[in-house]
Amino acid sequence: MSRPNPYNTRKKQLEIAAQLIKLHPNTIEYLKRVERSLIISIPIVMDDSSLQIFEGFRTHHSTLRGPAIGGIRFVHDLTIDDVKALAFLMTYKCALLNIPLGGSCGGVRVDIKQLSKGELERLTRRYIAEIINIIGPDIDILAPDLNTDEQTMAWMMDVYSMQKGRSVPGVVTGKPIEIGGSVGRNDAAGVGMFFVLEELCKKLDYDLKSLTICIQGFGKVGHVIASKLSECGCKILAITETKGGVYSKSGLDVNKLLEWKNKGNLLKDFKDKDARSITNREFFTLKCDVLIPAAIENQITSKNVEKIDCKIILEGANGPVTSKADKVLNEKGIYLVPDILANGGAVLVSYFEYLQGIHAYYWDLERVYKEMKEILLDTFEAVWKLSQDQNISLRNAAYMIAIARVAKTHELRGLFP
Repeated sequence: MSRPNPYNTRKKQLEIAAQLIKLHPNTIEYLKRVERSLIISIPIVMDDSSLQIFEGFRTHHSTLRGPAIGGIRFVHDLTIDDVKALAFLMTYKCALLNIPLGGSCGGVRVDIKQLSKGELERLTRRYIAEIINIIGPDIDILAPDLNTDEQTMAWMMDVYSMQKGRSVPGVVTGKPIEIGGSVGRNDAAGVGMFFVLEELCKKLDYDLKSLTICIQGFGKVGHVIASKLSECGCKILAITETKGGVYSKSGLDVNKLLEWKNKGNLLKDFKDKDARSITNREFFTLKCDVLIPAAIENQITSKNVEKIDCKIILEGANGPVTSKADKVLNEKGIYLVPDILANGGAVLVSYFEYLQGIHAYYWDLERVYKEMKEILLDTFEAVWKLSQDQNISLRNAAYMIAIARVAKTHELRGLFP
């Protein structure tokens, strides 16, 4: 079964918000397009001496407001439209947060579970060698995403630096602290989501610690927001991953789940109190106060949206809700905090890491979180106010602010020649 095209979803969201601010059709058409896309072949000699050729991508959606920044993902079904959609999203995420960067994304179509560590390193290094002419601290900054981590980012930095003849920490973010990474980067998305949800609860007069939570995804983002919400007293009803998950009406022990997961076990096999396994399909029928899709895109669609029963959706993943489902959720009166705001902590700390690398002056964790929280809450306040003033969804309000900023930059710079 074909999945919804994420790039079409992003363009549809832009069109809706652009019409609300009465943007000129020419400008809308310009902002929907990507500046450039590179498709590459990545030949790798495998451990058994056979040759495999993988396909990779890097896309710049916009560099109007500054160098592009965006993730690198290694996934088995990656397409150029996935990459375009994520680059598009990053442009407007940076604009909404008002940081001087544009959007990009890239990756390789590969199942890394089938690779040895040596094969993964050779793949990573060759990928960077193939895109080296369109990346750099002043052009396009790389960040970790699905199936990339501190180690892969370190390899990427090394390839670029070796070609330049000097250490260039600013070409990647999410790298180890020992070579110029920032404290707080690994947990940034989840911590930022907690700050945003906390603020939304104040607006709605909800007692945060009394809320029930369901979380899809227990990776870089999901496990952090699960831990933060559990620590403050929320009841975590369900957590799922690719092969299913676990549900408990009395609440899950997140620390026990993390221990179980870190031993290589599947969440669906976890046993404790009244915990039982659930499928991902069943997950989206559970009643809760806050639903957090923190896995991958296109999870809430026209096929399951009618069964969603919650008060708040906090988008931890990029693009987890399709445009058709988004309309239904809005009609149902569910407060949806869009990805370009909800998970903005990750790009903010990537930006901080980029700044720290340029100045060779590194911040402590208190400063990182303080500055991230300040920007996120200022942004949330602007989005909330516009949403209330114009009686529109939080997503439309967020996009209106972001698009207006990018469009103004386009207007001021004009077209060359």
